[in-house]
Amino acid sequence: MADGVRWMKDSWPRGEFLHDFRPMNQPASKDPLHGVTLEKLLTVLVESYGWEALADQVPIRCFRFDPSIKSSLVFLRKTPWARARVEELYKQHVRGATGP
Repeated sequence: MADGVRWMKDSWPRGEFLHDFRPMNQPASKDPLHGVTLEKLLTVLVESYGWEALADQVPIRCFRFDPSIKSSLVFLRKTPWARARVEELYKQHVRGATGP
């Protein structure tokens, strides 16, 4: 059986699993949030703006008092309006970094 497993493993086309399996005529998503986790999004914003400036843009307590990625993620996952504002700020940040 080990030979059978080795044969299957060796015969698998290299890199085949890396394709995204969408039809050839369908373009990649233009949504800047596509494939970006909330944690990554928040990390990029904190690195770009800092907690204080982020709190000025989106005035929520978890950005102002003892801010951390973990506490902010918990709050944003439970609060749709705050998450929407942070996601919109991220979209503006991405558009500003890449142009119109």
